[in-house]
Amino acid sequence: MDKTAAFKEQLISGYKSSGNSINLGAALLDGVPQKEVQVKIPLKTLNRHGLIAGATGTGKTVTLQVIAENMCAAGIPVLLMDVKGDLSGLAKEGASNPKIEERHSQIGIPYSPKATETEFLSLSKEPGVRLRATVSEFGPVLFSKILELNDTQGGVAAMLFKYADDKKMPLLDLKDFKSLLQFATEQGKEEIKKLYGNLSTASTSTILRKIIELETQGAELFFGEKSFEVSDLVRTDSKGCGIASIIRLSDIQDKPKLFSTFMLSLLAEIYASFPEAGDLEKPKLCIFIDEAHLIFKEASRALLDQIESIIKLIRSKGVGIYFVTQNPNDIPDSVLSQLGLKVQHALRAFTEKDRKAIKKTAENYPTSGFYKTDELLTSLGIGEALVSALNEKGVPTPLAAVHLRAPMSRIGTLTSEELNKNISTSKLVAKYSEVIDRDSAYEILNEKIKGASEIKEEKEPSVKQKKQKEEKSVIEKVSENTMVRQVGRTVVKEVARGLLGVLGLGGKSKKGWF
Repeated sequence: MDKTAAFKEQLISGYKSSGNSINLGAALLDGVPQKEVQVKIPLKTLNRHGLIAGATGTGKTVTLQVIAENMCAAGIPVLLMDVKGDLSGLAKEGASNPKIEERHSQIGIPYSPKATETEFLSLSKEPGVRLRATVSEFGPVLFSKILELNDTQGGVAAMLFKYADDKKMPLLDLKDFKSLLQFATEQGKEEIKKLYGNLSTASTSTILRKIIELETQGAELFFGEKSFEVSDLVRTDSKGCGIASIIRLSDIQDKPKLFSTFMLSLLAEIYASFPEAGDLEKPKLCIFIDEAHLIFKEASRALLDQIESIIKLIRSKGVGIYFVTQNPNDIPDSVLSQLGLKVQHALRAFTEKDRKAIKKTAENYPTSGFYKTDELLTSLGIGEALVSALNEKGVPTPLAAVHLRAPMSRIGTLTSEELNKNISTSKLVAKYSEVIDRDSAYEILNEKIKGASEIKEEKEPSVKQKKQKEEKSVIEKVSENTMVRQVGRTVVKEVARGLLGVLGLGGKSKKGWF
């Protein structure tokens, strides 16, 4: 059997699928696409997670688009983290041109333009569906991880959450938790000490500083109501196709804590709310994290630990997570080892360090009698990639260099007019656009402090009343003796000046301010 026949036999057998699948394109042999060898990924293995990697300009974002739109066409909703802002083209059908026609002729797949129904979401003031969550929904453990608190500080946070629960005080936004911190260190210090034990002032001060740091990155926009329901991520359209939800993140690239907060909340909520599903015929949801190297580089230890745990566990919920990055080495080994689908575009070798990295990357792929993997990694063209996947039985497929198909949707971004038109017809925008600020810990604690002050004033004569009596006594006495009248006036002025100081009218005390 010659090389070409052996190649076709091995790969056709390796990528044979009896059920529904996604067709990525035709396998390459000696740089030539083999139409007979279609590289198909079974839908039932897409919850085993994946990686799309490659140097800048090699086509990995377009590959993301191809995989995501084909998932949607197969009835699988997707969630896309759009850091660069170039995935919005999913919402519009593509347009054929000579290059696309030539590519599809070579791989033996007809090209048919098609748009994907798309929902745009936002963590900031950018137009789109507003994503929010309450502090209470995070809970003390997750909230402590976000703030990177140590065990002692985390214990204080847990104590405050417990107090809020016991007193029926909802913690909805960050001002609620800041109010609770202030109350616990001042007016409510003795009450909380009696119920739960001592609170360290140093710990509460540290927690407050961490919250302020989070606020500077725009987290006050994220915490609050109405909370986003993750069930809205798993919708299909009238034709049974999955809806693509695109989170617009181009304006928060320099705010890693806000992104970490969102990621922790989203993954935890999905894992907690989705029922166990096992291995389905197709996933309930697939999540794509574009420019994942930014996340792993800037993320807190808490986020890294959470992602590692989620990757291992969330597959059983029918959810797949896909990382898109420049180099596989950007992903922790503990995460990389859990991935079923790997799509590797070309890498560049400019330095000795680059060559070592490429050699290490080549070792992560199955050995092949048809490719020199380390050499091929530097010679792949745009729109070509090495693919390793799992077949229907969960067995790794043979390594294939693939001439990838073009997206059915537009390559590039929507115009402002197109984006606004899409958002204006969204049902979810109307659902989540209203900002709700109901009575919560902030309002309840303010009323409690106010009520306590009024009761105290009724029981004890105020400082002002005492001073007024002293003033009257002085005036009466000095009026009896005209020789000391001038002295009396001076005393009254000094008493009045002291009274203003006691009332704080001469300047606001710093005590009690955030």
